[in-house]
Amino acid sequence: MVKTPTPKSPGFEAAVSELEIIVQEMENGQLPLDQALTAYQRGTALLRHCQDVLGKAEQTIHILEANANPEQTPS
Repeated sequence: MVKTPTPKSPGFEAAVSELEIIVQEMENGQLPLDQALTAYQRGTALLRHCQDVLGKAEQTIHILEANANPEQTPS
């Protein structure tokens, strides 16, 4: 059964797991149209959430790398 969107965002790993379940259910082809549309909507929301989390992680890594390796000015 497909979960409906919840107001609280799941953690990254939980979102990926739920997304994998949704993809599997949709690929199975046994969902009625209304449930398939709900699953698709939830899947796109989870995908956006995962992309946002990954984007923020990437930004954090760039900041950490910049702080760890400051450019040295020639003397």
